[in-house]
Amino acid sequence: MATIKSCTNVEQSRKLAEFLPLESADMIWDLTNPDLPTIRAIPYEDSDYNNKYLSIIPAWSLAALLKLIPNFNMFKRTIECKIETTNHSIDKACDLVDAAFEMVCWLKENNEL
Repeated sequence: MATIKSCTNVEQSRKLAEFLPLESADMIWDLTNPDLPTIRAIPYEDSDYNNKYLSIIPAWSLAALLKLIPNFNMFKRTIECKIETTNHSIDKACDLVDAAFEMVCWLKENNEL
């Protein structure tokens, strides 16, 4: 049975944190124990991110990522799980979180975000 991804992974979260407002994250990765990263469904702004003993990284759910995509009506999901605009498409292996992550990164790189 395929695992359903609930949010951006740690690597994706770190990349998004470089250019997105951290308040847009609706989840956090708690890396206090590096051997056991824990995802928590609380907004980054409600977390204890100022605690010097905690290692916290913001994370984005699919819903949070979709809110970042302007004019979502310009995009469509095909049966092959492709998100595309009129001049760009991203092929992913049916993981919508990954597809939305790639689209947000593409929008940023192309000054559309």
